[in-house]
Amino acid sequence: MKKSFVTLVFCFLVLNLSAQDKFYKELNEKYNSYKEEAIKQRRFTHDEVMSLIEKQENNPNFTIKKVGESIEGRSLNLISIGEGDTDVFLWSQMHGDESTATMAIFDIFNFLNSEDFQQEKETILKEVTLHFLPMLNPDGTERFQRRNRLGVDVNRDALRLQSPEAKTLKRVRDSLDADFGFNLHDQSRYYNAEGTEKPATISYLAPAYDYEKSINEVRGDAMKLIVLMNDVIQDYAPGQVGRYNDDFEPRAFGDNIQKWGTSTILIESGGFKNDPEKQEIRKLNFTSILAAIFSIANREYDSVEIDRYEEIPENDSKLFDLKLTGITYELLGNDYILDLGINRREAEGETPQDYYFKSYLSDRGDLSTNYAYETKNMEGYRFEPAKIYPETLKSEKEVEQLDFEKLLQEGYAYIAVKDLPEKDFTEYPINLVKPDFEVLEDIKATFFLKKDDDLKFALINGFLIDLSNLDLSDLKNALIIK
Repeated sequence: MKKSFVTLVFCFLVLNLSAQDKFYKELNEKYNSYKEEAIKQRRFTHDEVMSLIEKQENNPNFTIKKVGESIEGRSLNLISIGEGDTDVFLWSQMHGDESTATMAIFDIFNFLNSEDFQQEKETILKEVTLHFLPMLNPDGTERFQRRNRLGVDVNRDALRLQSPEAKTLKRVRDSLDADFGFNLHDQSRYYNAEGTEKPATISYLAPAYDYEKSINEVRGDAMKLIVLMNDVIQDYAPGQVGRYNDDFEPRAFGDNIQKWGTSTILIESGGFKNDPEKQEIRKLNFTSILAAIFSIANREYDSVEIDRYEEIPENDSKLFDLKLTGITYELLGNDYILDLGINRREAEGETPQDYYFKSYLSDRGDLSTNYAYETKNMEGYRFEPAKIYPETLKSEKEVEQLDFEKLLQEGYAYIAVKDLPEKDFTEYPINLVKPDFEVLEDIKATFFLKKDDDLKFALINGFLIDLSNLDLSDLKNALIIK
């Protein structure tokens, strides 16, 4: 009789897990029907977010409450839904330039407003009350910068509470006394899952609440949820999940909120190949957050083995945007073999939404233990410095008349212009420079590669161009160097 009961329980658990897996899979497959189309890029404003929040004002399921203001007076709002005894608090964009999860939050609102998955949503909203605080740092968001208007990192203000944004977060956390908290961030696209060439597209952390990195029930529940979320994400980004460093930071909100009794999960959105606006990563946030919420509602996480948390590989930092291997480089009459690692930094144009790329040489030498989003073997190719066009042009209008394909094939990557445009980048596939500009022979992010005395490749502002099959569509921009 006892054996039969155990078998029955086992079968129930297997069937239950199978049903949940089916829910997560269907959720992911139907994502496009929930995606908030008003936001399609990472750089958006507080006004745009407010218009989306206001769409829910007449929705009886949602409660919207202004809970504070930023330094410049932009409103901070808490949006709540559900009637369960378990409170789940989610906040995003504590850093103004980390917007991926903010997009996902509005996708979640659309899911909750849809007619789909009624049974699962009934379970969630009966057992859980969800509280969302999107865009905690709107002043930083307006400038697409990490810090707030005071220049303070809000995530290092949990003790002193000097910024109004930090005060609001602490006050809301305390008033809710939330059981679970989701601290939603973006991380460097150059993190990889340790020991692999794969980017850490999503990284999780159950923050430590003391220097000893102790594990109590509060932190343990966060670890269990992360294990479950990792299992879900592996179906869509296999091997692309990392574990963020858990050194205790006494000033950080995640560490303190864990310490104050809320099981806290940090989610960091990193890089994903061919996803510069993080729309695929947005989808992963949507799926994994809802999977976690559903598992809180039905307490699925209770059965997770906490030891599996340590199996998630740690974050490493060994990724480049582009790696060129085996280049022959001549210096003082001697040949050397170098690998080059090139990264593309985003720089602001006239507005935060008008950004461009400013590439740089991140490392050189033996880069065999590093990885990249794009790797090209250049054995047998020699480094060739880029040349400046011999004629100085009067204005950008004269640049338009040039044959760029011919210029690149002849090794020209710079054009001197007397009246340079005020902006710092150009859509031409060649750099514009001031008349007294001098080309340095040292390796930068613009040069050529030749083989058998013929130029074969051009690197323009960190973007590789095959001169035998010229396609300039992948070159986002060149630079205007004053």
